[in-house]
Amino acid sequence: MLSAYTVYQNIELRLPAVTVDKSLIKLYGLQLPNGSTGRFKAKAAEIYTETYEALLWKLRSGSLIHADETKISVGRNDGFVWVFANMEEVAFVYTETREAEMVQTFLKDFKGVLVSDFFAAYDGINCPQQKCLVHLMRDLNDALYEHPYDEDLKRVVRGFANLVKPMVDTVDRFGLKTRFLKRHLSSVVRFYKGLARMSPASEIAVKCKERFEKNRNKLFTFLKYDGVPWNNNNAEHAVKAFAMLRDVIKGVTSENGLRDYLVLLSICESCKYMGVDFLDFLRSGEKDVHAFAQSRRGRK
Repeated sequence: MLSAYTVYQNIELRLPAVTVDKSLIKLYGLQLPNGSTGRFKAKAAEIYTETYEALLWKLRSGSLIHADETKISVGRNDGFVWVFANMEEVAFVYTETREAEMVQTFLKDFKGVLVSDFFAAYDGINCPQQKCLVHLMRDLNDALYEHPYDEDLKRVVRGFANLVKPMVDTVDRFGLKTRFLKRHLSSVVRFYKGLARMSPASEIAVKCKERFEKNRNKLFTFLKYDGVPWNNNNAEHAVKAFAMLRDVIKGVTSENGLRDYLVLLSICESCKYMGVDFLDFLRSGEKDVHAFAQSRRGRK
């Protein structure tokens, strides 16, 4: 129980190990050796490695993955943490570089839909893809801000806005169901026919046109599959959970220590996605998050 409590404070409450050690002394009068919280964390990560691997397997064998990545300082070096999430599982993976090899290996056999930003590492993955339209809208807005008098650019952006707005209205009304969304596919065809007829003069408008053409098969995948969002908000939400923990770590952890954090944070966030309490899961002795969540639902 003591181990579960320290891991809960360190991972879910994002309390530094030194603060957790002090709380044990103040609340329970326990005089533990220095570094006890770190050892509890390392032991818990070892115990739950099987749980972490199961989350990775569930993600790879599912029908949807949201992916994103963010930088982390490990000692004096920079590395990257990748997040993979669906609507139940979340997993964080550390790599020393941002190269495509890891993500392409991880998703090599994935057959579902991958939702991501426009980072080139995802382009080599052989599966249906949905690029985040929120990222695209931000980039288009930035371009308009920097080139407010470019009429060619305005024409491209206006055409895209007029195309997407009815789609979002349909999602708001009926949800992410292809039964209702597929009627917008004809509008996509018309948009690209109009784009092909355009001969923009400015460099920025040409780049925008080329970007639309390059990503044609990855911008409107959500119209063809049930339950596929048109944005990557789910992954960005998961990244924020890691970012809060990163603020606690602040570059002082080792690679092994970071991997321990990520094992436990993956389980913590997956518990939240499944509607169960992380501390209750740790105290239960259960190794399977899905089985634990199912048992809790059965009690209601």
